[in-house]
Amino acid sequence: MPVSIVWFKTDLRLHDNEALIKAIQHSSSVIPVYCINPNEFTETKFGFKKTGKYRAKFLLESLKDLDTQLREYRSGLVVVQGKPEEELPRVARLYNAKNVYAKKEVTTDEKKEEERVVAALWKQGCLVETFSTSTLYHAEDLPFPLRGIPDVFTTFRKKIEKEAGIRPVFNKPETIPSPIIPDMELPTLEALGLENPEPDSRAVMDFKGGETEGLKRLKEYIFETRAIENYKETRNGMVGKNYSSKFSAWLAMGCLSPREVYHEIKKYEAEYGANKSTYWMIFELLWRDYFRFMMKKHREKLFLKQGIKKQAPEDQTHNAEALQKWVNGKTGQNFIDANMRELKLTGFMSNRGRQNVASYLCHDLHVDWRYGAAYFEETLIDYDASSNWGNWAYVAGVGNDPRENRHFNPQKQADDYDPKNEYRDLWLKEEVKQ
Repeated sequence: MPVSIVWFKTDLRLHDNEALIKAIQHSSSVIPVYCINPNEFTETKFGFKKTGKYRAKFLLESLKDLDTQLREYRSGLVVVQGKPEEELPRVARLYNAKNVYAKKEVTTDEKKEEERVVAALWKQGCLVETFSTSTLYHAEDLPFPLRGIPDVFTTFRKKIEKEAGIRPVFNKPETIPSPIIPDMELPTLEALGLENPEPDSRAVMDFKGGETEGLKRLKEYIFETRAIENYKETRNGMVGKNYSSKFSAWLAMGCLSPREVYHEIKKYEAEYGANKSTYWMIFELLWRDYFRFMMKKHREKLFLKQGIKKQAPEDQTHNAEALQKWVNGKTGQNFIDANMRELKLTGFMSNRGRQNVASYLCHDLHVDWRYGAAYFEETLIDYDASSNWGNWAYVAGVGNDPRENRHFNPQKQADDYDPKNEYRDLWLKEEVKQ
């Protein structure tokens, strides 16, 4: 059997990783590789970096954890820096690899990168095989063709819940046959052109990257604290660790598999009983699937100002001054400002906050929604391209929202979700509490 490369991307885990399992099954030797692409740390046309300090730190921690786990199998992670279409062929030549196994991409830039890698490897007789590893429901199990995926979530949800099943997870491998892998060399944040994030004691939690930490959080939220029992009632909270699962950062980096989350919820239901909250957690995972399938269906349209609609919002323009006030939490609307300061200082914001600040930028400040999406791309520790751009298009009125003019009233939202000013008092203090 040939030597194969496993090209890790946003699937930084050993559990439920089909690409890794298939590589082991069909190879005499496996070389785990991660490529740090300098393009991921450059500035976009919107003036924000593609990857900021919070997610970069989480990424480096995740790579370190993956390497540590691979070492337990007498393997290891080869980390290279450069364009994947140049670095992966170089690694393939070095180890005489004939196959590359990797996660399948759906977003525009990642898909183009994947195509460049396939073409470069083909020239030296190395084949690439990709697998869908990011969703709860496998793409092949959908009860409709790609072009027929409903553009309304409720229609999608009802049909998929009725007609599709969720596959079992792939267990962690028993062995990983690898040659001697040199010690991993990771760049520093400074080498990537980023600052080290300053800790803030007000943060909802300390997000640490890696599968080990992701599985630890999964167990803590579902079984140790049993916070999932009241998830539907608390999910719109804004202060504290357990008002929501906080799985998103590990899901986005692929340190957690959505199917692993699902099957752990099912174990909980078998032991303690199902309720609206356990269902609602799965419901939220389905939203995540939906945006990924929408990205697969509509592709680059979800990055355009008009989104999947035929016309862009006429009232949304680029207003640099308004955008900067929004970014810095200086709009004068205290609920919006509190949320934006939390994001800037921690890399995280609640789902309730995200909907409000997005609505405010689009419909109150009338700023082109793509600038907000680009800022989130840089700053969010749990940035996921499909969910981020899909959600922003949704709020801006150019995405999958069947309603028109979905405009949040931030004062009413503050009265409903922060009635005692607890959240605003926490984040509107000027000093950063270390």
